[in-house]
Amino acid sequence: MSEPTREAVDQMQGPVVLEFGATWCPHCQGIQSDMASQLAKHPNVQHVRVEDGKGKPLGRSFRVKLWPTLVFLNNGAVVNQLVRPASDEIAKGFAELTTGGNPSSETISTNRAE
Repeated sequence: MSEPTREAVDQMQGPVVLEFGATWCPHCQGIQSDMASQLAKHPNVQHVRVEDGKGKPLGRSFRVKLWPTLVFLNNGAVVNQLVRPASDEIAKGFAELTTGGNPSSETISTNRAE
């Protein structure tokens, strides 16, 4: 599947998680079991994996600088954005998204530990 446009993402209905990263990225590989677990618990959440890289417009439109970056959206509005999240942050992001997180209370969490 090709990368969706920002306009298409903004039109997505319901809860959506955009996962920006690269298949070769060890940090991205490290969250895959947490992502699979949360997606299994929240089958109503649409998951869009975006192979990101230099010059990719969708990642730039969300100011993605480090991988993985998870963008939680509800009806096209950003609810939360997590950078290199820990397991508990991923679980909390899914929980907030599926229990009616308020799009106006956007938070960005950054864990830059290598």
